[in-house]
Amino acid sequence: MELSSINLILVTVEDNFKFKGRRRILALELKKKGIVNLRILDSIKNTPRHLFIDPGLSEQAYLDKALPIENNQTISQPFTVAFQTQLLDPKSGDRILEIGTGSGYQTAILNYLKLEIFTIERNHDLFRITSKLFKKLNINPKKIIYGDGFNGLIDSSPFDGIIVTAGSPSIPKKLLSQLKVGGKMIIPVGKETQVMTKITRVGKTEFKKETFGNFKFVPMLKEKD
Repeated sequence: MELSSINLILVTVEDNFKFKGRRRILALELKKKGIVNLRILDSIKNTPRHLFIDPGLSEQAYLDKALPIENNQTISQPFTVAFQTQLLDPKSGDRILEIGTGSGYQTAILNYLKLEIFTIERNHDLFRITSKLFKKLNINPKKIIYGDGFNGLIDSSPFDGIIVTAGSPSIPKKLLSQLKVGGKMIIPVGKETQVMTKITRVGKTEFKKETFGNFKFVPMLKEKD
């Protein structure tokens, strides 16, 4: 059997018309909920979410809900992923720092948008599993880092945008300092329930804060395992 035939079989097994159809339906559902950015809707249609979760949950992959992944973490519901990305409003080629790689689904959405992605994960098991998945799916962030998200990535800053995918009790000052002027950080802030917050750096020491309702995230944790 030729290599091209083998690759075709692998693709057929891992993704199929049923899942593609469900992604189209999901994108329409998200549009009704307020996701209007067509590039983001296209990323939802073209990113196989079922590959980022346990195969036993694949039938639930395209429901708009969070699902459990390894180490008591979750993959965020598609609306939340799309909503945070829409608030970030990245342009092709933007330099983006993601805090909390997790399952890698949010990273995959950003990757589809042709961004320069730096992503940090503090849980070593997730870091290892997701790094392997990225290679398998040909998702190529600029850097995948095992480390403390509260510290950001000073050596690679400043960033056009920062997206935080876990609940933070407060806004980390180290992350604010790593934004470009004009750059935005999207972060859920709070303990039990989080308020989705957009911080825009409007000057060297000036920041604009906007809020966009309540969400529920797993907590953002300090220090590496």
